[in-house]
Amino acid sequence: MNHNILIVDDDSGVRSSLSHVLQDEGYATLTASNGEEALKSVRENGADLILLDIVMPDINGVEVLRRVKEMEPDMPVIMVSGEATIQTAIESTRLGAHHFIEKPLSQPVIENMLVTIKRALEYQKLERENVVLRSRESRRYTMVGQSPPMFGLYDQISKAAPTKGRVLITGENGSGKELVARAIHQQSDRSSGPFVEVNCAAIPQELIESELFGHEKGSFTGAGKRQIGKFEQANGGTLFLDEIGDMSLVAQSKVLRVLQQEEVQRIGGTRSIRLDVRVIAATNKDPEKEIEEGKFRQDLFYRLNVIPIVVPPLRDRKEDIPMLVQQFVQQFCDENGKPVKKVSPEAISVLEKHDWPGNVRELRNIVERLIIMVESDTIGAANVLSAINIDHQQGQRESPRPLKDMVESYEKKLIMAELDACEGNVSQTAKNLSIDRANLYRKLRAWGIVKSGK
Repeated sequence: MNHNILIVDDDSGVRSSLSHVLQDEGYATLTASNGEEALKSVRENGADLILLDIVMPDINGVEVLRRVKEMEPDMPVIMVSGEATIQTAIESTRLGAHHFIEKPLSQPVIENMLVTIKRALEYQKLERENVVLRSRESRRYTMVGQSPPMFGLYDQISKAAPTKGRVLITGENGSGKELVARAIHQQSDRSSGPFVEVNCAAIPQELIESELFGHEKGSFTGAGKRQIGKFEQANGGTLFLDEIGDMSLVAQSKVLRVLQQEEVQRIGGTRSIRLDVRVIAATNKDPEKEIEEGKFRQDLFYRLNVIPIVVPPLRDRKEDIPMLVQQFVQQFCDENGKPVKKVSPEAISVLEKHDWPGNVRELRNIVERLIIMVESDTIGAANVLSAINIDHQQGQRESPRPLKDMVESYEKKLIMAELDACEGNVSQTAKNLSIDRANLYRKLRAWGIVKSGK
């Protein structure tokens, strides 16, 4: 990539000399003889970096820097002057100058300038990449929905977040319990601290204590070095114990002790470490039923269940599906380097009719599959029907059926359900499903629902 560098100096000799040096290094250059020209060039042509003289006849370099930063806050600007004072340097630094180069531009100074330019451009590239990554990460963990159940959930989160109370999140698999935990953390006064997640179901029971509490070197076979546990890692922040219902009773009792005493001791250690950790737990099981069956400690439940939050399943908030689809389409198109695809109204209608036993996670997976597998710019109803039926068949372990049969079967089920909801009104059914009324009549006649000529 040829970076554009704007050289601003009232000395034509300096502009010419720097242009030749930078072009020899592979840079493209623009020049301006005064501040007004420089600001015009930034507005009209842009630049990746500016070499800016401080002492100029119309507008001095410090003022140009201030105006450039108002237009382009992330623009690297290197100040060039032989007459800069300490006060000028301080003011330029405050306004965001990247570096200073002193005149006269001897060979050693020019070599130093080239190194400085290279580093500034590399830093700018990293900053831009970080912005993209942060944006993707933010989208990944953003809660989406404007339905009444979601507004109720947002209200619970906003009330729970500023407090120190422990939270127990319950809900079906794939409903978004982790997003709720992250939202509570982000809205709390611990948001600048760590958010540490532990999936209790994914860690072997013989290792869960080491993961949570840490261990000292040599404390057991295979402990070749000290390990800091998740409780310590979360100090000053939030520890999210996901699927805590899958934790053994022995581990539960030790977690209870840590919560009671607010300190942890590594396995094999002799020193107790004070903790400042907010614990948020989650489970897809019914805690009270687990207690009755002797699988979950009642005293731990009471310690965790200070603020109970229930995450609604997707089938109870289907009006959020269009927004969720839009978010996932944007996310997966970005991640796969594809232009953003459109999802037809008919496809959205099919998605809204599905019961989503796998909740938001299932919807997310299907949208990702559609983005990758559908070659056209628009995802249609047939594409969605195929994706949903594939998932259904895999879940039910049914034998494969031809795509045409799957589409027709699901289409009939969808239309009949809507026709029933509209009390047999074909025109209203066609309108609700966004399909041509004449086409709907043809289908109903073919299925024997209406007679020919009606």
